[in-house]
Formats: sequence, C-alpha cells, structure tokens
Amino acid sequence: MKAQMQKGFTLIELMIVVAIIGILAAIAIPQYQNYVAKSQVSRVMAETGSLRTAIESCLLDGKEAADCHVGWTVSNLIGEGGIDLGDQDGLDIEYDRDTGVVEIAATFGASAATPIRTETLTWTRAGNDEDNSGSWSCETSVEDKYAPAGCPAASDE
Repeated sequence: MKAQMQKGFTLIELMIVVAIIGILAAIAIPQYQNYVAKSQVSRVMAETGSLRTAIESCLLDGKEAADCHVGWTVSNLIGEGGIDLGDQDGLDIEYDRDTGVVEIAATFGASAATPIRTETLTWTRAGNDEDNSGSWSCETSVEDKYAPAGCPAASDE
C-alpha cells in the first residue's frame, strides 16, 4: 500500500497570513484616505485657479462682476454644483473693478473626502494700490497634511 500524503495549509499558517493582511490594511487604508483627500484639494486648487485668467480678462475689460462670465464647469467636489459668479453652491467670486481686489472662495461639498468636507480654498488677488498688485495667492483651511504645494493651510494665529 502506498501512503497518501496530505497537502494543504495548516491552521496556524492561515492565521499568520490573516494577521499580516490585517496589519497591512490597518496601515494602508488611512494612508490611502489621506492621499485621496490631498488629491481632491489639489484638484480644487487647479479648478478654481483656472478662473483667474477669465477674471483678469474681465478686470482688464472693465466689466462688473455681474457681467463677467467665467465659463465655469460644474465640479462635484465644490458645493453641490450649478456654479457661476456670486455665491452659488460652494463657489463665491467677488471682485472690485476699481481696486482690483479679487477673491475666489470654494467650499468643499458632500462629494469631497470626509476630512476636508466643508473646508475652504481661497484665491486672493492683490489690489492695484499694493506693492505686488495683480499677484495671486492661495490659502486653504484644510489641515497641513492635505494642503498642496503653493496653497498653504491658514495659520491659526
């Protein structure tokens, strides 16, 4: 008679594999969530940053804010959609034609990652009477770890 050899994994080997998968998941999932939140902040920075050129054109043409059409495409990360000049669904664009001061403020909506939901990202244009007139700066209210390069988190000072 031939002895039959059993093949397979022991219970302890399977338990070790499950433990290793659990440890990796405990590390990887939070890091992935941080990555998603940071990429969403970067995306909103790029989307709202593209409005600067249209608004500069409106300023140079002497248009009032109500007459300035920026050609905005709805974003699922900002507010709830349907965005145009004025305070509508998460995006607020205000500018003063005479002083040249502009503020583009975007509020992260319900489709954004949980840690950044309801936070804001703001582009501000320096006024005509300032030393750096016409220059744009970005600031966000998200935590430092989610803030993209070029758009630091607001200081709490």
